Amino acid sequence: MFKNDPYHPDHFSCSHCGKELTSDARELKGELYCLPCHDKMGVPICGACRRPIEGRVVNALGKQWHVEHFVCAKCEKPFLGHRHYEKKGLAYCETHYNQLFGDVCYNCSRVIEGDVVSALSKAWCVTCFSCSTCNMKLTLKNKFVEFDMKPVCKRCYERFPLELKKRLKKLSDMTSRKAQPKSVDVNSV
Repeated sequence: MFKNDPYHPDHFSCSHCGKELTSDARELKGELYCLPCHDKMGVPICGACRRPIEGRVVNALGKQWHVEHFVCAKCEKPFLGHRHYEKKGLAYCETHYNQLFGDVCYNCSRVIEGDVVSALSKAWCVTCFSCSTCNMKLTLKNKFVEFDMKPVCKRCYERFPLELKKRLKKLSDMTSRKAQPKSVDVNSV
């Protein structure tokens, strides 16, 4: 018996090599094959269940998968054609990828879904990146100044007292000098 069909022992043989089959026989397009012949036919093997894939195949993470076995590493829900995100050889749905590896907005402290604005050595939501004084929305194309570790638009900066602007300029110049490599006088060595 194989898959509820009775076979005469002399007729239960591999369609390719003729070898007598065992319970490990594989069926492909109505024909029966022994395991070695089946494997040589290039039938993909699922990366999850290690069984042959005879229907639709998902190619991801350098492996092939049954559609229903290609799942999020966290929630184990199948992607079923939806987008997945890869990290360290594992696949994640967007929600769990963001929870585990996403950037957290400096302003609202939520995981950023979608575009990230990287400015002032911090990550911001597009909607949260704004002038800390007047709340005008900013983009990286806008001119802004860092004040108290937050962005300030050019218009608000121009309203700052002259003395404060001088101190900010001096501080900016000092930090940019520290970032530059120091030259060494070869004669003094």
